[in-house]
Amino acid sequence: MGVLVFSAIVGVFVFATYTSKNTAATIGPVLVWGTLPKVNMDAALTVINQSEQGLKNLTYVEKSPSTLVAELSSAIATGAAPDLVLASQEELHSLSKFIAPIPVSTLPVRTFQNTFIQEGSVFLTPDGTGYYGVPFLVDPLVLFSNRSILSSSGIAKPPATWEALIGLVPNVALFTPTRQVTRALISLGTYDNVHSARAILASLFLQGQVPLSSYLSSGALVADLGSKSSTEGAPPGRAVLGFYTQFADPSKVSYTWNASLPDSERMFLTGDLALYPGYASRARYLQQANPNLNFDVAPLPQPATATLKSVYGLVYALMIPRGARNSTGGYQAAVLLTSPLEQAAAATHTGLAPAVLNLLASAPPDPIAAVTYAEALYSKGWMSPAASDVDRVFSGMIGNVITGRSPLTAALASAEQSLNALLQQ
Repeated sequence: MGVLVFSAIVGVFVFATYTSKNTAATIGPVLVWGTLPKVNMDAALTVINQSEQGLKNLTYVEKSPSTLVAELSSAIATGAAPDLVLASQEELHSLSKFIAPIPVSTLPVRTFQNTFIQEGSVFLTPDGTGYYGVPFLVDPLVLFSNRSILSSSGIAKPPATWEALIGLVPNVALFTPTRQVTRALISLGTYDNVHSARAILASLFLQGQVPLSSYLSSGALVADLGSKSSTEGAPPGRAVLGFYTQFADPSKVSYTWNASLPDSERMFLTGDLALYPGYASRARYLQQANPNLNFDVAPLPQPATATLKSVYGLVYALMIPRGARNSTGGYQAAVLLTSPLEQAAAATHTGLAPAVLNLLASAPPDPIAAVTYAEALYSKGWMSPAASDVDRVFSGMIGNVITGRSPLTAALASAEQSLNALLQQ
C-alpha cells in the first residue's frame, strides 16, 4: 500500500511536469533486466548520466528473451528480483503474471494516450485498471532495398503498396532454366528462411484489419487470425495468407522465393535480394556486415486500398516486477527515461524510435531514423504467446499451404486453434 500511495503521488507530479530533477536525486540504485543489447544501452546511459545524475546508479543487465521469464520467476522466488524489466510486447503475455501493474490513479489513461504512441496501449491490463509498463522505445518493421539492383532494373524507388510490388517481380527476379531462383525480388512466401517472418505476417494481418488476438467481454484472451467469414464475404485472414504464400508458388507470376534459398538477411547482404523487410534496428548490422552494400530504407508497403497505415513493431516498455526491492525508484527511473533528452539518447544509441509522441513530431536528419520515427507513429502489436511458440504455429501454417497439405482456410483455422490453446496456458 505504501508503494502504491507513494507511486501515485510521484506519478501524478512527474507526469504533470514530465520530469523532476529534485525527485531524481532520491531514486537510489535501480537494477534493470532487459532484452535490448547491453552495449547499446550502456552507451545511451553514459550520455544520459551527463545530464541526469539521478540515473547514475541505474545498472543494466542484458537477458535473452527466451530465458527472461524463467530467470525472473526464479529471481522473484529467491528475493533477488530486479527493479525494472525492459522487454517488448512479445514477452508480455508470459511476463504478465510476474509484473505489478501501474494503476491508472498513478498513470491516468488520458495522460498515457497523450504521451505515448498508440501501440503502447498493448500494455493496458485486461480490466483497464492499469498498465503493465511505461513505453520506452519502438522498433518498427521497415523495407530495406538494394539500390543497385533496383536502379539497374529500371526501378526508381521501392514500391509503396503491395500491389505495386507484384508487378516488379519479372523486372528483378532471375532464374535458372529449371526455375531455381538466383536473384529474388523480396523474401516472402516461406517461413523458416525468412528473417523476421513473424513480424512480416503480423504486419500483413494487421493491415488486413485482422487483430491476431483480442479480449472478450469476459476478459479472456483469444486468437483471431480472421478465419471466419466477414460481412464482405471471404475470411479476411485467408486473403492475407494467400497473398503471402503466392511468392513461393512457381506457377504464379509473383514467384520469387522458395524454401531452398539461404536466410533472407544473408541473401540481402550478398547482393542477391532486392527487397528485405526487417526491423529498423538491423540497419546498423547491415552497414557493419557489408560496408559496400548500397542499400536504403523505406516504409513497409501498405495495401493500395488502405485508408489507415499499419506496421508491426516491437514496443519496449519498462515494467516493475513483483518483489522488486526498489519499486518506487524503478518507477521514477522509468518516468525519467521517457523525458526528451533521455529518449533522444536511447533512440540514437539503439537505432530504435522513441515511444514518446513529442519526439516523433519532427523527423531527424538521419534518413534511416526519419523512416523509423514516421513508422513508430502507426506501429501496432498484439498480445501473443511466446515468440518461439508463434514461430512454430506460423511455420506450420505456411508450410502446410505451400506444400499443398492444407488449403488456405483449413491451415488458417488450425493455426488459430493452436494459438488459442497457447494463449490459455
